[in-house]
Amino acid sequence: MTEHAHAEHDDADHDADAAPGWDAVEAAVQSVTAVEPVHFAVGGLPDAGGVYAVDGYRTADGWLLVTLGLSELFEKTSDDPATSGWGLELTLRLPAALDEEQPPEWALRLLVRLGDHIDETGSVVGDGHRFDPGGPITGNPDTRLRALAFALDPELGGVDTPHGHLDFIRVVGITADELARMQATRTRQVLDELQRSPAVGPLMLTDPGR
Repeated sequence: MTEHAHAEHDDADHDADAAPGWDAVEAAVQSVTAVEPVHFAVGGLPDAGGVYAVDGYRTADGWLLVTLGLSELFEKTSDDPATSGWGLELTLRLPAALDEEQPPEWALRLLVRLGDHIDETGSVVGDGHRFDPGGPITGNPDTRLRALAFALDPELGGVDTPHGHLDFIRVVGITADELARMQATRTRQVLDELQRSPAVGPLMLTDPGR
């Protein structure tokens, strides 16, 4: 995963001035934070879907990570004019130390793997969905976060782009106990409870130390 200081639409096969989907995603994020992102390129642009890059915004509240590539960044290729690509980009909120200049590698890997899963299976995640990867979400057994829940991003919501609509979907790390509660009731009900807790809060923070 290659870091760039800022996203400049630098894929060799695309004109830097012809990325209306990309511009729409970044404009939506920068409407809630004026911070310039640190840009992490994942690889060559996939033919359809998949995560092409991750933008990391270091805000006063920690890291805000946003994927690029599950929606149509450069041109319209799908047959649905109302929806851009898979109709979503993933977001993740993390705590950060005051002097932390880059987000943790596990978080970038997690978003890329989720994007690959969506692209390969067509299983689009949305508000109230959950996913059990079968192990700690960071790859480190020290964390209690063992599964994921998904919600409409409480800060960004959705946005209309020149290629159609997309929702920003917040990824939330959850414990085994929280997963069991979601299975016994409803995922959205438990997420609402977590948003009222100080450990997760209204921004739906994923803190591997909680």
